Amino acid sequence: MVHMCGFRCVMRRFVLLVAIVAVSALPLRAAVADPFEINVIVPLTGGGAFLGRSEQIAFGVAAEVLNKEGGIEGRPVHFAVQDDQTTPQVGVQLLNGLLAKNVPIVMGSTLSAICGAMAPLVKSGPVMWCFSSGYRASADGWVFISGAPSMALHQGAMHYARQRGWHRIALIASTDASGQDSEKAIDDVLALRENANLTVVDREHLNVSDISVSAQMAHIKASDAQMFFVQTSGTAFGTILRGVSDAGIEIPVMSISSNETFAQMKAYASFLPKELYFESVASAAPETLPNGPVKRAVAFYRDAFKTRGIQPDTGTNQAWDAAFIVVGAFRKLGTNATPAQLRSYLDTLRGFAGTNGLYDFPAYPKHGVGANWTGIQKWDPGKGVFVGVSKPGGEPL
Repeated sequence: MVHMCGFRCVMRRFVLLVAIVAVSALPLRAAVADPFEINVIVPLTGGGAFLGRSEQIAFGVAAEVLNKEGGIEGRPVHFAVQDDQTTPQVGVQLLNGLLAKNVPIVMGSTLSAICGAMAPLVKSGPVMWCFSSGYRASADGWVFISGAPSMALHQGAMHYARQRGWHRIALIASTDASGQDSEKAIDDVLALRENANLTVVDREHLNVSDISVSAQMAHIKASDAQMFFVQTSGTAFGTILRGVSDAGIEIPVMSISSNETFAQMKAYASFLPKELYFESVASAAPETLPNGPVKRAVAFYRDAFKTRGIQPDTGTNQAWDAAFIVVGAFRKLGTNATPAQLRSYLDTLRGFAGTNGLYDFPAYPKHGVGANWTGIQKWDPGKGVFVGVSKPGGEPL
């Protein structure tokens, strides 16, 4: 039986139908704000994946925290991560794709060799934020860098070596751009007057693709060095540590901050040296920090990961401050901020308390922090943690 409906009934149904159609035709942003996308290029595969994957995790955690705070102008923050495969050519290809979209900023990459290949593409903008402290950026350029410069980190390491009585040093560096930058920085530090009693007794090199360094380790073992400094990252670092074990080298090993990751310590556990040290950052040893805004920022950072069952390390640290600083810029300038406005904001930023220290970009161009916020960490295999063994600046505890 068909239900009969009068004129008023028909009109009510018509009005209801019109309302439904009108609502369904509204743009989605009226109900859910469009995400604000910030593009990231890091290595998720290849030799730099130890760092890149940690950075990807950090961006995910940072986005959760930032979005709980309201995102940017009510829009949720989304860090769109792409994999450069630890290859400069892929990094350049991905960057070119983003430049075609006229993005105001690109975050990445992770290694100085890849940053160095990408940087010429942004000599007139947009802003680029490199996660390698080893990359040397021009003070008037468009590239910003996570953490203190390599030279500042090396200053802390050499101060620590002097105070420990390690005066004879062996070095090994990779032949790629990252290794060359690090080696140049350590030579600059060793040339300082306070390091006059430090001597390089052996200097070795390797290609990042080498699978053996037995010849180099034989030279180092015969050199009578008191400390061995490793200047390369990722799988090449593992190759060297295996070589140290195979050669029976028992002197302390020091390496750059990019190798201070839990993933690498787990992967290389069977052949780690007895004494393994790292140039490091403030967040790795909060117990060595004075009370104040930086210590509170580090506690906030560590708690954000702890509640998610994640152990933060150098990789997460490299991305964390950068994420909050850049989002802070967009919150201040608006989502339509131009590359020039972003660069000006970053170049003049002071007083941001982060996991790398209290930022002052006018004092420390493009990095924001210097040697006074660096420190030395030692791997404790029994506890499975990195332990602070120096005050900020490298003075032994």
